[in-house]
Amino acid sequence: MMPAIALGLFAVFLLLGFGWRSWEQRRRTGSTGFRGIGGRPGSAEWFGGVGFVAALVGAVVAPTLQLTGVVSPLPFLTAPRIQLVGVVVAILGIAATLLAQVDMGESWRIGVDDQERTDLVRTGAFGWVRNPVFSAMLIFASGLVLITPNVVAVAAFAAMMASIEVQVRVVEEPYLLRVHGQVYRDYLATVGRFVPRLGLRR
Repeated sequence: MMPAIALGLFAVFLLLGFGWRSWEQRRRTGSTGFRGIGGRPGSAEWFGGVGFVAALVGAVVAPTLQLTGVVSPLPFLTAPRIQLVGVVVAILGIAATLLAQVDMGESWRIGVDDQERTDLVRTGAFGWVRNPVFSAMLIFASGLVLITPNVVAVAAFAAMMASIEVQVRVVEEPYLLRVHGQVYRDYLATVGRFVPRLGLRR
């Protein structure tokens, strides 16, 4: 039952976090906001994008393999109360993702186009952390790991964390520094990267 719940929650996450948000962005701006995987193959930017896609695929494969009996859950994480916590955490992660995306307004994008110049959002969730969408996605992903705690799910979560770190540090922060200059430097110095007050750059 739990793998099926994980797959259902992932479908909701994709439908709302990517499908609905992309549709809403196109309705408001004429663009879906998708910029795809950037960088030349083999570059850090490219690995960040590919790793994120691989993590999303792993989030589907992990509960599917557990559902079909190919992999087993890790014994120390199989208590029903842990899986229930996972469901709650995953739902909170979906809600937080949507709220952060709404706060991003017309600046919402998936990927970076170096020729674009969007507004720097510093209100709402972005007043607490610089990357609230990614923070919320990691909350959601951690919930999935608790629902179907197998080695594939853990590997997918690790891939998501690594790819988000690369995307933020190697791609997005340098891009925003180029675009917004001192305003973004001030933002880096006062607002944490993924968690409030952590990851400040002075």
